[in-house]
Amino acid sequence: MPRTHSALAHAAYHDLLRSLRDEGLRDLRGTPTLVTRNGRGYWYDSFRVGTEVRKRYLGEDSPDLAARMAALRQDRAPDGQRRRDRARLVRLLRAEGFLGLDPTSGSLMAALAGAGVFRLGGTVVGTHAFRLYEGELNLALSLEQTAQTDDLDIASFERLSLALDDVTAPPVTQVLAEFDFAPAPSLEPGRAWRWRQTTGTALVEFLTPAFGEEGLRDLPALGVQAQALRHLNYLIAEPIPAAIPYRSGVLVQIPRPERFAIHKLIVADRRRAQDRMKSAKDRAQAAVLIEVLARDRPDDLAEALEDALARGPRWRDRIAASLARMPDTAALLAEL
Repeated sequence: MPRTHSALAHAAYHDLLRSLRDEGLRDLRGTPTLVTRNGRGYWYDSFRVGTEVRKRYLGEDSPDLAARMAALRQDRAPDGQRRRDRARLVRLLRAEGFLGLDPTSGSLMAALAGAGVFRLGGTVVGTHAFRLYEGELNLALSLEQTAQTDDLDIASFERLSLALDDVTAPPVTQVLAEFDFAPAPSLEPGRAWRWRQTTGTALVEFLTPAFGEEGLRDLPALGVQAQALRHLNYLIAEPIPAAIPYRSGVLVQIPRPERFAIHKLIVADRRRAQDRMKSAKDRAQAAVLIEVLARDRPDDLAEALEDALARGPRWRDRIAASLARMPDTAALLAEL
């Protein structure tokens, strides 16, 4: 049975997450404006700079977002006090054994968040996302389960990036350059979806779902190109917010844990033979999450599995191939 953190740590994490989410809705420069595109509503902070009206994306319309904006108009707590309160929560989480980030990774995540990458639809995927389920699911993860990777994968929907009518500031390319990242060569000259750190081994990759052929796509809101991959649309649908316990906290978004777990079953079987170690890591992460979710969120897990199985024979075959090597996990899913 996976270990858990204390009830105090779990409550502190959600207090930190709530404060970070609210921070993005404070100090509006103009008027909250609801814009409808293709049947979906998007909230913006609309303000005037000279004769130009600018819009800063706040989030997709929902009853929760509207209620939070209304409540925060009455909250006058000073910015410095709010930041100190979040730093205190981060110290508590670290004392309770929550995983943190090294200074370089933490500073990079904070800079990308400050530029608006995650506000504008960027979703952290891969091992960095898996580590953040510690707070969402109250998991005390081991070093073996969460061996730090130098790779940071960020995924976003191309159509969302086109629809938002907002961009990162400063540009993502500028943020990466300030951290000594340079674009890695790709098969398409002048276009790059991978950025490698020239002074270390870190790698940042941008991804997007493939609806047809895989290849490079533009993400206008982020100002970068991304590699289109199959199955990714399933993973990053309806992402959730997550808090990184670094400094006074960093707000990002990650896939829903049940989708992440099922997607890992698919990816583990899709990898090439030379990636056996990565396949084993995929299966191990899926097994941990499925064990917790089968106990605490069985309906969410069952819905995610049903969704994946309904997407066609290739999806079903890949899931079945991974579960054939994971009898305990297969048994848990069979009981849902």
